[in-house]
Amino acid sequence: MGHANREANATGEEAPNVIRRRWVTIGAISRLLLAAHGGLLVPGAAAAQQWNTPEALGLVRRGVERRREAAADSALRGYRTSAHGVVFFLAQIGAGLTAPPRLVKADELKVEVYWQAPDVSKQVIRAWRDGSFLPTDINYHRDHLAIVTNNFGDLIRIGEGDEVKDAVHPLSTAGLEQYDFALGDSLAIRGAQGEVRVREVLVRPRDFRGPLVVGRLYLDAATAQLVRFRFSFTPAAYLDRQLEDISVVLENSLQEGRFWLPYRQEIEIRRRVSWLDFPARGIIRGQWDIGDYELGVAIPPAVLAGPDIGGLEHPRPADSSWTEPLGTAIGEAAPVDRRDMDALRGEIEHVAGAHALSGLAATRLAAGSVSDLVHVNRVQGLALGVGGTIGLGASRVLLRPRVGLGTSDGRVTGGLAIEAGLGAMELRAFGRREIRDFSDVPVISPALNTLLAQEGGHDHGDYVLLDAAGVGLRRRLGGRTAVGVELGVARSGSVAVAASPARGAYRPNPPLGAGTYGVGRLAVERRSGGMTRGGDLAGSLALEIGDGPTDYVRAAGDATWLAGLGPTALRARFGAGIGSGGLPAYRSFVLGGRGTLVGEPYRAYGGRRFALAQLEWRVDVPVPAIPLGSFASTGHTMVLAPFVAAGWTDRAYTGLPWVRTEGIRPVAGLAAEWFMRLIRVEAGFGLRGGGFGLTIDISPDWWGLL
Repeated sequence: MGHANREANATGEEAPNVIRRRWVTIGAISRLLLAAHGGLLVPGAAAAQQWNTPEALGLVRRGVERRREAAADSALRGYRTSAHGVVFFLAQIGAGLTAPPRLVKADELKVEVYWQAPDVSKQVIRAWRDGSFLPTDINYHRDHLAIVTNNFGDLIRIGEGDEVKDAVHPLSTAGLEQYDFALGDSLAIRGAQGEVRVREVLVRPRDFRGPLVVGRLYLDAATAQLVRFRFSFTPAAYLDRQLEDISVVLENSLQEGRFWLPYRQEIEIRRRVSWLDFPARGIIRGQWDIGDYELGVAIPPAVLAGPDIGGLEHPRPADSSWTEPLGTAIGEAAPVDRRDMDALRGEIEHVAGAHALSGLAATRLAAGSVSDLVHVNRVQGLALGVGGTIGLGASRVLLRPRVGLGTSDGRVTGGLAIEAGLGAMELRAFGRREIRDFSDVPVISPALNTLLAQEGGHDHGDYVLLDAAGVGLRRRLGGRTAVGVELGVARSGSVAVAASPARGAYRPNPPLGAGTYGVGRLAVERRSGGMTRGGDLAGSLALEIGDGPTDYVRAAGDATWLAGLGPTALRARFGAGIGSGGLPAYRSFVLGGRGTLVGEPYRAYGGRRFALAQLEWRVDVPVPAIPLGSFASTGHTMVLAPFVAAGWTDRAYTGLPWVRTEGIRPVAGLAAEWFMRLIRVEAGFGLRGGGFGLTIDISPDWWGLL
């Protein structure tokens, strides 16, 4: 594949036969990557599912009949039980909304539950406490603080009918006419009363334009009674236009060998701004455990009187009935575990196929972050941009146009992406022109970089102009893991400083342009599931092959590990990359200073190879809280995190300002996170050179929003 001499015409453009040869090479790359990708293109089982077979419809009809019989069963006059629940309000931000959600507020409740035949229920909140971990003044619908006692009945309502109202239940007489059913696996489910053999039934609407559900029923193989129901809704079911989706899990347990009653329940409600496709969402998640049933009890009429949900109207923080602090009970301020709900959404998309399930408007303005709308750097000056999301009908096909302008350099940037979803598969075609920092490792919040660049001439990016077009394919292998392949052409060009700061002067922008390459990329990603207890491992691994003025191979990976250590936590970060001799400069690696090795000079080291590791020990310490209005304060704790880090680079480029490290560059320091962990300060010492560095920024968890 070595091409020492490239053909060119008099204007410096590549000759047609060179371009043809490049596409031949890209074809070879594509065959290699698709072979490595294995089963990526193999459709899921739902594509070949047999719907409405006599066996499936027979089982569902039995399930409908069992629900009717249970409602009319005079053997169960009533019951009393107790429920313990935690309701979280979470915030999730960043490109693709792939980062784990951050805890904003948590409510913990103890509820007494009463039920009396034929279908009268009452819930009384006996204990309720809450805690805020980020500023908020949210109030919940009352039914978000309670359980579902009757599997929603024949018509499903959520949010007291303000969010979902009267969606037809699949196991109802009307449901038999409005849904398709298909048999899934036969499996064993372990619950409170031991193991039960169940039969899975996939459920989808016959007409996705109606207010219906999509999901999976699990029916007792012997009796056809409902054991578990995992589902979401069609877009028409959502009455609130800010609702992105609602996911529900209901699990029942067998009581006295006869009655299937609530055992565990979970609901997640995700909201976003309805008029702007912006990578920020709010999430309400409720998790409930129900037990200690007393069956056949007579419930006094006075208990059932009044509203369906009674008891406490507000949290009581001073309640002494709790046996441990709220922070201990929920895993204070950690990213909250999301693995089960991610897996559930994957299951539902698998059943829905190409049908869109989001309740948001299909066509909206769009921005990847605040800085996509406006930012400042030294090669564009003030740069403005705007984008959009355009949905095509009720399908999962989206058009994403974007346009931007640099006011100092006069360059127009932007592009168009076309995305299509089919079950767990996502297809993408794109063309774009962008100016971006060449490094894969973000080192500063974009908003802070704009401020420092404009006011003091301190721009922390090193920029390349990139024109790219290609196609990609991504498949989720589970709730957290995905594999993707991308094929395309990229042309990189160097850009010069074109703006002036209010004070000081900009450093030169390094020459990073390398010409036109055909590129193939294979990547595997494991997203963070968050951590409330135990540990969490997330990361990615990518292989890239390029053919152009030079041929190259590039492999890079990163991993983040978070684990509890008693009341403290350990967080480790690893990154490594290696490129062949032909690796273009804009695909190389760089280390030093802010974001990587605090205490070493900023971006002093780089090359075709790098490794970076950091370990920090996170300890909560009490601090005085400063009130900030009626619903916020600076918080009663801050995080102190002593850390050590080490980096290495090799095979540097001639003509670029970074050099190899000549061995390992270790640093040690202390980080602090304050103001509900929004502000992070790092102080580090270079253990070889004796340098000192100090950085202040918004916590990296929020950079994707800025």
